[in-house]
Order: sequence, then C-alpha cells, then structure tokens
Amino acid sequence: MRREQAGAQPGDCYGARRRLLTAAAGLVPLSAWSQAKRYDPGASDTEISIGNIVPYSGPASAYGVIGRALGAYFARLNAEGGIGGRKIRYVSVDDGYSPPRTVEQARRLVEHEKVLFITQVLGTAPNVAIQRYLNQRRVPQLFVATGATRWGDPVQYPFTMGWQPSYQSEARVYAEHILETRPSAKIAVLLQNDDYGRDYLKGLQDGLGDRAAQMIVAQSTYEVTDPTIDSQLIRLMASGADTFFNITTPKFAAQAIRKAFEIGWRPQQYLNSVSNAVASVMLPAGAEAGTGIVSSNYIKDPTDPQWAGSAEHDAWLDWMRRWHPGGDVRDSFNVYAYSVAQTIEQVLRQCGNELTRDNVMRQATNLDFTLPMLLPGVRVRTASDDYFPIESLQLMRFSGRGWERFGRIYGG
Repeated sequence: MRREQAGAQPGDCYGARRRLLTAAAGLVPLSAWSQAKRYDPGASDTEISIGNIVPYSGPASAYGVIGRALGAYFARLNAEGGIGGRKIRYVSVDDGYSPPRTVEQARRLVEHEKVLFITQVLGTAPNVAIQRYLNQRRVPQLFVATGATRWGDPVQYPFTMGWQPSYQSEARVYAEHILETRPSAKIAVLLQNDDYGRDYLKGLQDGLGDRAAQMIVAQSTYEVTDPTIDSQLIRLMASGADTFFNITTPKFAAQAIRKAFEIGWRPQQYLNSVSNAVASVMLPAGAEAGTGIVSSNYIKDPTDPQWAGSAEHDAWLDWMRRWHPGGDVRDSFNVYAYSVAQTIEQVLRQCGNELTRDNVMRQATNLDFTLPMLLPGVRVRTASDDYFPIESLQLMRFSGRGWERFGRIYGG
C-alpha cells in the first residue's frame, strides 16, 4: 500500500488552531528563514518529502490509523501553504508489521522516493531492522512509534529518535503503583515474544526491585502470528495470580481482556499504553470486561468529557471532521498522530531554509514546548543527549465508558 499527498486540498482557515500551536511551541526565530538555502535529497524550494512505514495490514493493522491521520494533518498543512512555502509530500507505505518488509520499504523510501527523513515507523522489531541502515545513510529515523529504550542512544545511533515515554519507564510506574496499593500481589505477565515485550518486562522487574522474583509468579509469551492467546490466558489464570500485566498490541490486548472475563479470571489488570485506545481495544473487548483496568497516558483521551468544549479539543475535533472524516473521534491513536505531526511541523519550521538531514536532527534535539492535546504538565523536551521527547505520564482507570485519570504526573 502506498499513500501519497503532495498538493493542497480544500479546507477552512485554521487560524485558531495555528494560534494554539504557536503559543504552545513558541515562535520560530526569523533567522531560521533568512539563512541561505541548503537542501539534502527530499527537499527543494517547493517540496519536503517525508516517508512513513506503518502496518496497514497484518496483526498490528489497528495502528494503520496513525499513518492515515499523519497524512490528513500534512494535507491540512499543505492547504495552508505548507511550511515556508514548501508543500509536504508524504509517502506512507505498508510493511504488514514484518521486519523484512520494513527493510524493503525503507530502502525504497530512501533510494527511490528520495525522502528527507522517515518518521513514525511502527514497532520495535521493524525499527531495529532498519536502524543501522538509516544511521549509516545518515537519514533521520525520526520519532519512531515505539517506546523501546534503544531509541535513546545518540552515541551509537545519532539519527534515531523516539517520541513517547520509554516502555521501561512506563512499566516502572505500574510497578510503583502495585507496590503502593498491592504489596502482596501475585503478578502474571503476558508479553509479545520480542524486544518490545522484553523491554516492558524489564521495566516491571526493575521497578519491583528485590521483590520481582517473588511477586511475578507466571509469564507467558505469544508470537505476532498466533491466531489467539486463549491458551496463554488459561495458564496464567492457573498460576493463582491476582494481578495481570498485559503487554500486547491492540488485537491481542482486546483478546486477552475478553478471554480473562470469559473464563472468570478477575485480577487487577494493567494494560500497556500502546494498546489502550477505547475505539480499537476497550470497546471491542467489551466494556464490562475492561472495567477497572489501569493504564497510563500522556495525551488527552478524546472520550474524556472534561476536555469537551476547550479550545484545544475543539481545534482537534474540527481537524478530524474536516480533514480526517473517516477517522474515529473516539480513537486516541488519532490524537497521538495529530500530536506527533505537530512535533514534526515544529522541527521543520525550526529548520528554516536549511533542510538537510543533519539540521533536521539538530532541530529535533533542540525542542522545549507543549502541545494542545498533551496532558497538562507534559512537555516535549529534547537535547543532544536526551532522545526521548516525552518522559511524563499519568495513570488512568477504565470506567466502562472511558478512561479516568488519577494520581500525580510521573516522570519528566
């Protein structure tokens, strides 16, 4: 699958949305635009080419929402005149969540489509598969759509940068909450059998410290090619665990929540943030099955009524209705993509007329701002030795209708 948007589309004025983003991010210095023009492949006087690899098909196809929403945001930017008069040429391709296909698509984007950089590649294993290639070619692997700790290694991989909080830091927050509220918990863990799953597990173990070996009473893994995880849930229930950490992608997250409910297992559940979307996980699993699950977030839940009527939420909703009408306004992946796209926009505006790959990374490592749809107290901050733009999150509990935040902001 290939999705490309190069020109303007009809739309309305987004002055209110622009004012919100400008106030949040700060003005780009005029010097950025007065400098001599410098270009690498993928940039010109009229165009900036951006590549994206996402699973529109396969076991992680729920994340295809992100690729489509990014395209909708760039289409809106183009209708407003682009960035510095340059239109965004967005080329989004499907890898089916298969690392060998990710490699093929990355080479195609770099060598044939001539993109300036690649952004929001989905998944730990797919990103690992192309990390060395992109760094050797000095092509930014920008704001990868995974929280693995390896995206924060500017010494070995200076052209790879994360965006969301790391999986290990998120899991440590759950561990802290378990120790505070269930110090005698017996924990069962279901995890994907790859670096993504192991990263979360390590964070949990580190957070529990010396008590990890005693408290984690059962572990079970699954492969992304498995049709179901029913047998794993039955084994975990048999362990006698009263706490369940669900480290899965959306398809398997919904299956696990539903299966636990069907077999009468009622542990306190913790769900990794990458699979807590209401529309694609919680509602398909069944509202009654998910009630009481704890997860975390750093972006505003579009189903939370407290944001309704705010200028930030109204601007996001207006963008959804006008530019992404096929998207589900209940799906937090659309909020996620909107916020990532605004971060990309900020980096490109800071680049000014120096649209080189080196300068893209310089600007990406020089960020300090907030965004309209981030939770209050959460900021985007980077530095030359800090490749995790977002390092704060808050716990939340599913009510059967939506997520309700509680407690303090962790991290940051």
